[in-house]
This record gives sequence, structure tokens and C-alpha cells, in this order.
Amino acid sequence: MYHVIIVEDDPMVASINRRYVESSDAFRVDGVFKSGTEALEYFGSNTADLVILDYFTPLMTGAEFIDKLHALGKTPAIIMVTSANDTDIVRSLLRRGVIDYLVKPFAYERFRAALERFLERARHLEHNRGGFDQEALDRMMARNMPRQDGPAGHRDALAKGLNSATLELVRGFLKENPDRLFTSEQIAEEVRLSRVTIRRYVNYMVDTGELRSVVDYKTGGRPSIRYGFSGPG
Repeated sequence: MYHVIIVEDDPMVASINRRYVESSDAFRVDGVFKSGTEALEYFGSNTADLVILDYFTPLMTGAEFIDKLHALGKTPAIIMVTSANDTDIVRSLLRRGVIDYLVKPFAYERFRAALERFLERARHLEHNRGGFDQEALDRMMARNMPRQDGPAGHRDALAKGLNSATLELVRGFLKENPDRLFTSEQIAEEVRLSRVTIRRYVNYMVDTGELRSVVDYKTGGRPSIRYGFSGPG
């Protein structure tokens, strides 16, 4: 589970952000702060994997907060959720390593996509602790790019409610294990998404012919469905 803090001085927006984050069981919100100063005090003795940050908060800007955070030796991923859309501000924040940028008001689907991109990035880093080869680096750096070609050599036409970043996350895990079949629960545990979400994506991939599904009657109880590119390993 990834630990998150939210820096937002508007209580209503902070509450919405928290609800969006906690809609995924891959995340836990450890704190909500009204200013960068309060958040920096928290980081004095704590850490976090991800910060949801507004630019306009009391006492310091989002850019000043990031600079002070880095001075403490803390480098969590940062997603901006803000009304600040001035070109110079956006440029300065991207230069500070912000991984995604949402301009208020935004749809929940866009917020969810930002979280899913964070999960994909984190998963690449976790699975390549021994070092990256060029192919692995290219996959990680291209994580925010939509897939251009489907399994039959054409552009994926995603069903309503599906997200290309999440599809790539599931696809990437299964491609790393091409000779095995997995239940949706096993896939969910590996990629840190909910079982309900995974079922939607593997069902879509079965429907498009990318995956095959096999009913496993050897469970000793209720049969389970396993998914993969080839036979069981």
C-alpha cells in the first residue's frame, strides 16, 4: 500500500481529493494539511510515497514547498491538483519533477488516471531494483503514452470507463509472465489494483482476443478462472 498526503487549504477540495485517493485500495491517506508549512513539519519525522499538492496554499507556493521538501532529502512523487495554469508556473513545477498535473475543475476519471500512472511507474521501479536495461527504461518512460497498436495490429478502441494506462499495466505484468495463467485476484495483488478493476480489464482483453481464459477445476473448491497469453506454467 502506498502512503499519501494531501496539501490543500480548501476543505471541500481536500475532502474530494481524499475520497478519490482512497477509492483505490492501493493507497492510504496519512494526512491532510492546509499549508506547505504544516506538511513540512509532518515530513520532519515521517515520509510518504505520493503528495497531492495545490499550488496556492498559505505561507508558501507549491514550488517553494517542493524546494524545501527536497532540501530535507525527501523525494516523494508529486501530483499537482490546482487552478494554477500559468505557463511559467507549469514549467517551473515540471522542472521540479512533478509527475502529473491536474487543473481544477477536473473529472474523477482524470484523477484516477493520474493515480494509475503513479502505480505503473512505481511498479516498474519495484520490478527493476537490480537495474534497468534499455527496453525496461523505454517502457517506463513511455508509461503516459496511449497504446498505438492492439494485438491485431490496430489501435485499441477501449470500452467506456477503461483507461489505456491501466490496460498497459495489466498487459505489462502478463507479458512478463507469458507462460503462466493467473486469477484476477493474483493479478490485482501484483499490480496493486482492486479485483473489481482487474476483472473489467481482463474481460476486455479476452473479448478482444488478446488473452485466453481457462476454468480451473483443480482448486479443491469453487472453480476459478485464470487468464494469460498461453497455457498454464
